[in-house]
Amino acid sequence: MTSAIIVTVGSLLAFLIIGMPVGFALGVSGSIGLWMINGLELVSGILQTTPHSSAASFVLTAVPMFVLMAEYATVSGMTRDAFVAAYRFLGHIKGGLAIACVLASAGMAAVSGSSTASAATMAKAAIPEMRKYNYDDALSAGVVGVAGTLAIMIPPSIILILYGIMTEVSIGDLLIAGIIPGIVTAVGYFISIYFWVRKKPDIAPTIEPFSRRERMDALKKVWPMLVLITAVLVGIYSGAITPTEAGAFGSFIAFLITLTARNKGEKWLEKVLSHTATTTAMIFTIIIGAMVFGYFLTYTQVTQNLIGFVGGLNVSNWVILCIIIAIYLLLGMFMDQLAILFLTVPLTFPLAMSLGFDPIWFGIIITKTAEIGLVTPPLGLNIYVVSSSADVPIETAFKGTGRLLIVEFIVLLLLLLFPKIATWLPQLMS
Repeated sequence: MTSAIIVTVGSLLAFLIIGMPVGFALGVSGSIGLWMINGLELVSGILQTTPHSSAASFVLTAVPMFVLMAEYATVSGMTRDAFVAAYRFLGHIKGGLAIACVLASAGMAAVSGSSTASAATMAKAAIPEMRKYNYDDALSAGVVGVAGTLAIMIPPSIILILYGIMTEVSIGDLLIAGIIPGIVTAVGYFISIYFWVRKKPDIAPTIEPFSRRERMDALKKVWPMLVLITAVLVGIYSGAITPTEAGAFGSFIAFLITLTARNKGEKWLEKVLSHTATTTAMIFTIIIGAMVFGYFLTYTQVTQNLIGFVGGLNVSNWVILCIIIAIYLLLGMFMDQLAILFLTVPLTFPLAMSLGFDPIWFGIIITKTAEIGLVTPPLGLNIYVVSSSADVPIETAFKGTGRLLIVEFIVLLLLLLFPKIATWLPQLMS
């Protein structure tokens, strides 16, 4: 059994190092381990049933629907219009374009749920505008990349939806729980940018204020995003629709809004469906591969043994939690966030529950570590997306994340010290 664990974990690490897609790396390494334990018959039986049993879930239909909604929001220009409105009101403030980018990213988060999609969209909309006003590329790329992570905290968050599915925790409560941490994080970005540009005034030149008419014209174009956000959130929190149904409902509204958009381009529907299918296939491949690897963990009783080992440690529950968080932060430097979620939650969630921690709060903590991992070198997926989308050197983009990463760690500490930041609103709604 020990040799099977060593070979399986070693093969998983080797596959990831050579660049094999995460879903396939999980599935293949898990299959190797199962074959070593009980032969080809066991592997064959699991591979015949797991893909269908993993993917054929009504709850998982929320994933492609929220991805589809985000694609419509991008094609229709809603995110671009949100940024234009924000910078016409805030652009004349020192660092105002960067602050406007954070506000627009928060708006994008409320119709997206995908951090990389949010970062890529804002990179194309915001960074060219910042360059026009001589903003430093490190500031621009850093703000866009880090602010894009709001999409996995502010609802509807795909990470929180998948966490809820895996742990059978109320998805509605999880989405509500992400609101205040998301707002606190955004405010932290504002403060960080404010002091950053005052310490280094040359990285963010002041621009002339826009006229009142220009501001009002930009504000009029924001209404489609406000309609979409309001419809989805009110639908969920009023109980009229479930979080699963909200994705389809939001996609339909976003489709109608896109039909009225003027600058959606040629073959826009083909582009939307193609991007949605690609992203969904990637997510479901990771889910299926993680399930195969999960069977290996079950057969080897790694989960039970880990819980038993940690439970026997003569340390406080908070020390154990800090160890878990450190592992998540370390994994976030090297692995995709969805892969980390499916690989670790079957291990860490039962452990956290055995230690008496709140399941909703623990989900928010995991999501916050995922935010940090998305902008932490060497992987830092969001930063790579921004770098390629806006043609910014990768080292320049990473350089701009330092001060904002400090904000992320401060918010993580606040969540640990004051769990009510995450749990108060769900309790109030209940």
